[in-house]
Amino acid sequence: MTTLPIIDLTAGDAAFQLHRACRDVGFFALMLNDDLDARRQELIALAAGFFALPDPVKERVSMDRGGPAWRGWFPLGAELTSGIPDLKEGFYFGEELAPDPRPMHGANLWPDRPADLAQAVSNWMDDMQSLGQQVLSFMAEGLGLPPDLFATTLTGRPTPLFRIFRYPTQPNGDESNWGVREHSDYGLLTLLATDGTPGLEINVNGVWIAAPADPKLLICNLGDMLDRLTGGRYRSTRHRVRNHADQDRYAMPFFLDPGWDASIAPLDLNDGWVVPKDANDRWDRANVRDLGGTYGDWITAKVAKVFPALATDVGL
Repeated sequence: MTTLPIIDLTAGDAAFQLHRACRDVGFFALMLNDDLDARRQELIALAAGFFALPDPVKERVSMDRGGPAWRGWFPLGAELTSGIPDLKEGFYFGEELAPDPRPMHGANLWPDRPADLAQAVSNWMDDMQSLGQQVLSFMAEGLGLPPDLFATTLTGRPTPLFRIFRYPTQPNGDESNWGVREHSDYGLLTLLATDGTPGLEINVNGVWIAAPADPKLLICNLGDMLDRLTGGRYRSTRHRVRNHADQDRYAMPFFLDPGWDASIAPLDLNDGWVVPKDANDRWDRANVRDLGGTYGDWITAKVAKVFPALATDVGL
């Protein structure tokens, strides 16, 4: 495979298309309609305006001001993947919540400039959550389960997380610095919009392929929780980013994850599935087959490794 399947959610066989993509690749693409594409362009323009501000201005909404809510801006090199700094800066957002002692709960930090960024982010998160729930309903159908299975057991009150990243250009042949080193996502489903600059690479059956860079395509992938819940039927596929274009790359991943207190026990799937031999041969040597507890436990431990200094500051 040299490219990703593009799924048409209006097709009569959408559930089958998704099932095959989730089983074989763990990645697929959706075409944005004109309204969503216009919102994507607006949001990227606003994000570029924010990232162009001087660091002292951006520091007014830095993550260390957000405390355990883990919201706000961080500079180049502040986020780690596999213990190594990423070549990217970013802005973290989540559901707008009242003060809460639990990690990743609370209010967002909104900058004064650009003034329209807050509303654009909120609109996009609403759009992606609605689309993500639709995708999950088709996945449930493909697994032979009721279409509302995820909504009634895991995502009735999900953990929606949103990031905007700026990847500066890096010279061709420079393999010592990565925008993001290889990893798999933590939750259920990731919906990624970009500005069309290439850089995302996906490992498909041991071979790294470039994700399509068409800005009107929404790149979707599965996280570790979906891999866990389905017993390896659906793959959380490793991926990485390196920006060798002659311009900054903007990427906006939205993560639709289980509710904070949702159990991550496997789904009851009596379909004669035989777990593939490579199901436990993960890039990070983690065994997602034996995970238990709640999603909140899992994501807190993961994020604490990504921002270790912040985790120490907030007592995690």
